[in-house]
Amino acid sequence: MSHISGMIRAMSAVPRVHLADPQANVREIVELLRQADAQNVRLCVFPELCLCGYTCADLLIHPPLLSGCLQALDTLLQAPVRAAFVVGLPLEIGGRLYNCAVAVCGGRILGVVPKTHLPGSCEFYEKRWFEPGHSAPESMTLCGQTVPVGGDLVFDCGLFSFGVELCEDLWVPAPPSAKLCMGGALMIVNPSASNELVTKHRYRCELIGQQSARCLCGYLYAGAGYGESTTDLVFSGYAGVYENGRMLAQNERFARQSSFAVADVDVERLRFKRRQSRTFAEDAPQALRIVRFEQEAFADDRLLRAVSPLPFVPSGAERDARTEEILMIQSTALLTRMEQVHTQKAVLGVSGGLDSTLTLLAAAYAFRRAGYPMEGLVGITMPGMGTGSRTLQNALKLMQLIGCTTKTIPIGKAVAQHFDDIGQDPEKHDIAYENSQARERTQIIMDVANQIGGLALGTGDLSELALGWCTYNGDQMSMYNMSASVPKTLIQHLVRYAGGRLGGEVVPVVEDILDTPISPELIPSKEGELTQRTEDTLGAYALHDFFLYHMMDSGASPLKLYPMAKAAFNGQYDDLAILAALRTFVRRFFTQQFKRSAMPDGPKVGSVSLSPRGDWRMPSDAQSVLWMQEVEQLERLHS
Repeated sequence: MSHISGMIRAMSAVPRVHLADPQANVREIVELLRQADAQNVRLCVFPELCLCGYTCADLLIHPPLLSGCLQALDTLLQAPVRAAFVVGLPLEIGGRLYNCAVAVCGGRILGVVPKTHLPGSCEFYEKRWFEPGHSAPESMTLCGQTVPVGGDLVFDCGLFSFGVELCEDLWVPAPPSAKLCMGGALMIVNPSASNELVTKHRYRCELIGQQSARCLCGYLYAGAGYGESTTDLVFSGYAGVYENGRMLAQNERFARQSSFAVADVDVERLRFKRRQSRTFAEDAPQALRIVRFEQEAFADDRLLRAVSPLPFVPSGAERDARTEEILMIQSTALLTRMEQVHTQKAVLGVSGGLDSTLTLLAAAYAFRRAGYPMEGLVGITMPGMGTGSRTLQNALKLMQLIGCTTKTIPIGKAVAQHFDDIGQDPEKHDIAYENSQARERTQIIMDVANQIGGLALGTGDLSELALGWCTYNGDQMSMYNMSASVPKTLIQHLVRYAGGRLGGEVVPVVEDILDTPISPELIPSKEGELTQRTEDTLGAYALHDFFLYHMMDSGASPLKLYPMAKAAFNGQYDDLAILAALRTFVRRFFTQQFKRSAMPDGPKVGSVSLSPRGDWRMPSDAQSVLWMQEVEQLERLHS
């Protein structure tokens, strides 16, 4: 299998430094480049002035060191390396000395980038030796090659593009990387030499992460390490690979030998994010120079980046804070709408399932925040043909414990009359049989809301909207839906958290609800056994939420979604189960858009929303043929 579409393997490498010994440094660098090739790395960065060492001080202006660095660079050009790489050295250009990064691929020098901002305070005094990069000429002859020079260079091989900034350039108010990224660079490499101080490392990582987020780019940082002079300073040799605010990989600092960090950067996602943003390139520079280069093609079936199987669900350390924030967003949204329509009452159907439990808990949270009388929150159970005793009893218990007004309105008689009116055979358990019940329940909720002057609350979620797993003008419709952008995999954690906040007898009821199989309960049970299990029909919601997140977050298509899902779930689902769920997801996502086009108001709580008034504007009659062709291609490979 080819490497996953749009992923570029990148390395930040820190060689052990041999101060003022360029040939020894080249040997360290070549060994790291061999390791880069073994891992199918496409882009690698080394630290600032790595060919001689950053702390050579006044030796930097002496001819033996300068000529030794040139010889070392020439040696590097002869190395049989597939990766494009960037190394640092001092270069004399037009009679002036510059702190430079040199980009190389396939023995060709792609360009020279002189450092723009030279620190000259506290422990740094580069201005003692170097000139600022803006004073350099636009080209030079280096190792027998005529090459471009400047901070305005973007190197582009088609698969990816990159620009270079050096150390201090990142720390200034307007880093060169911003201009380079707006001009087309998808990756930034930073050859650096930043010494260690207490707390400095955390700030450095925050800078890198924030800059990669602002620039919607991959960011490779390689800092000078072991072997640099410790006369006054210590260099930890930090190497990190970042993408759009996220650290993908980093080495262990203070290593006494060469080390590196390697990860796959999703440049396809970065391109998607930039297309999605309408402000990203508004101030793009006009005068950047694009340097084209070619790179040998190679493939790899591994994925060197962590891919969460539950992308909507925060990690354990953040989960409670995130769930509390979601409840605050939901409750604030509901209270604002209730205030606007001058009511302190709300009505919802409570089935004893996950979605209605979350809506009930979130609404109760809102009522408590506002000090509204809890009897103004009306929960209605509406047992029908497929309602089980477990879900019904859980619904009744939960409402009693919360203290809201509880109503039980069986729908069997009304639905039977409706079947008689339209000539529906009650033994024919088809779509009309199921949807009639859903619409009857919605009618009851709406009418009771009208009776008391309250809002009819929806209980559907983001996952159901994506798949269209709801009845049009039934549970698809409401007067307001707090959970419209909350996916099924996250709802489980929200319900557990909200139930835990209430404590006491609520907790075991909530745990039993969480343990209940997901079902619409529209078909009568057989011998007490649940007839409908949603995930038996659709496939696992964990898979559907995974597909939804990556399709909306990065534009990932089936050819990318499938291998990413395999890597993320790591054997939890077999290949055929993933493919079957993917086919279902693509088919239903396209055919069910008409339900989303008419969805009621509801707050956006996370990065993914399908509201037709905001994040997702798609024609209801769009065709899925291009996406299905990719699914079929995957199916043929596994047939």
